[in-house]
Amino acid sequence: MILSMKEERTLDSENLGREVQVDFYLPGNVHHSSDISLLLINDGQDLEKLGLQKMLQELYRGNKIEPLLCVGIHAGKLRKSEYGTARVLDYRGRGDRAAAYTRFVLDELMPFIRSDFLIPDFKEKAFAGFSLGGLSALDICWNNPLEFSKVGIFSGSFWWRTKDQDEEDYSDDLHRIIHQEIRNGKYYPWLRFFFECGAADEKDDRNNNGIIDSIDDTQDLIAELVKKGYDGKKDIHYLQIDDGKHDIPTWKRAMPDFLKWGWGI
Repeated sequence: MILSMKEERTLDSENLGREVQVDFYLPGNVHHSSDISLLLINDGQDLEKLGLQKMLQELYRGNKIEPLLCVGIHAGKLRKSEYGTARVLDYRGRGDRAAAYTRFVLDELMPFIRSDFLIPDFKEKAFAGFSLGGLSALDICWNNPLEFSKVGIFSGSFWWRTKDQDEEDYSDDLHRIIHQEIRNGKYYPWLRFFFECGAADEKDDRNNNGIIDSIDDTQDLIAELVKKGYDGKKDIHYLQIDDGKHDIPTWKRAMPDFLKWGWGI
């Protein structure tokens, strides 16, 4: 039986200029470290409310998932600066520390994990996040495809844009940042994507088509991935929760589906 144990660490990050609290949810009874996959999760401060440790224990007891080291990265006070898209700021200048956050993940956190837990290499590596943290996870995976193979986004902030939607010349096709990144990027055949949206994520409907923006933005992003070459069924999983909201209880309901999708036995 594999159980989940939680350990806490604090990293002094040069890239971010702050201490970063990181929670590690470790699988037990693993015979070979090469059998372990790694899942980084933004907004790690919310994982206790999400009940991740109990969730993992139940999945392990039921022999539902493979061994998985989950790493919850706590957000700092400058969350809207550190998350976002690293190469392009949004129209308010937010995301100005996203590049530094990416360097923290790749150059500080990853080496720390390997050395502290004596795991030189993982079976595979993935990144997940909620809302703006989901946008950050996708941005990091897409721009560092040799590091990651899966990404999970819950209620992703895919509206992130270079121009205010109230300006006359605003265009979804031109000004949503992550959609442009996907459109202008390369095809990495090993990447797989999990998206969750709640039908009650929000009420905004900027194009008045009867579909809330969060669902529109997610489905448009999926369409860009399909155009890039990804199989809409094999490489992409879309979960829509009809009564789902932009909150932790909804993401808690969706998380087991993500874990079984990515590492199910």
